[in-house]
Amino acid sequence: MLRVTVVGAAGYIGGELLRLLLGHPEVEVVGAVSSRLPGKRVDGVHPNLRSVTELTFCSAEDVPESDAVFLALPHRAVMEQIEHWRGRAGLVVDLTGDFRLADPEVFRDYYGTEHTAPHLLPAFVPGLPELHRKRLRDADLISVPGCMATAAVLALHPLVTHDLLDREQGVQVDARTGSSGSGATAGPANLHAERSGAMRVFAPTRHRHEAEIAQHLGVRAAMTATGVEAVRGVQTLCHGTLRPGVDAATVRRAFREQYTAEPFVRVVAHQRGTHRYPDPKILLGSNFCDVGFALDEDTGRLTVIGALDNLVKGGAGNAVQCLNIRSGLPENLGLTFPGLHPL
Repeated sequence: MLRVTVVGAAGYIGGELLRLLLGHPEVEVVGAVSSRLPGKRVDGVHPNLRSVTELTFCSAEDVPESDAVFLALPHRAVMEQIEHWRGRAGLVVDLTGDFRLADPEVFRDYYGTEHTAPHLLPAFVPGLPELHRKRLRDADLISVPGCMATAAVLALHPLVTHDLLDREQGVQVDARTGSSGSGATAGPANLHAERSGAMRVFAPTRHRHEAEIAQHLGVRAAMTATGVEAVRGVQTLCHGTLRPGVDAATVRRAFREQYTAEPFVRVVAHQRGTHRYPDPKILLGSNFCDVGFALDEDTGRLTVIGALDNLVKGGAGNAVQCLNIRSGLPENLGLTFPGLHPL
């Protein structure tokens, strides 16, 4: 059994990590760290875990040594604590933005502060199995990408790999996200009275995930992010221009070839029907990312759509998938829940 610890276990991502890891047949959760709630029962904060666990939250000082530690902390906290956690576990999986960007100058530009552990940036492997599976098998430090970045990268990846995009034009990413993406301690803008019924553009330009998209794909990306009324879910609409002569059949073939063997990416290619394009509503609670596209063949303008649950494939589920790969376990172990419909 793998002994694992979740740090930041009282948050939404922390709760999802606990839900998945407590049900994982090869894992024992030995620590659930919360600086605010040491000694309190985990199911008092995560009521869905009632009768599932008797765990109580503990402090960072009380965590036993673990095989793996998951860091679901606020941005900028992990780079301050990373040496402590490297000394407590053989594998560290970071779910913050602290080690997602390889260039410290790009980090400073998007996060507004200097990186305090830039020497470790090259050591972190991106926690995106569909692009970095081989490197993840030997990784001791893993950085899970942001939820909107994951959806956009997986949607665009086949086009980049098969050289179908006009790279000079770059891509425009229009992302929509539910309120859980702001975390369990979100401020006044996420009160129900403010959020209900709203479609709030909170990042009209330069959302930090656009830097991740550009880094993973090697294309210029511009991103807009909008908060919608849903609690969970991310949907990204990625707009780009195809190279001359590329038609819908070529695009469809690229998606099929890229993702036929991937356990958690599904190509949605229906010609009609209510669910002919990726929709996060049917993915809630699952580790799947659905991708699809629509093409105007007269102009070569392509819209590629990615959808996922921001707390699972966009966070905790992706982290557990990386743990499975790193530990030599079946990649889908503990991650087979397919989502609910209707919801």
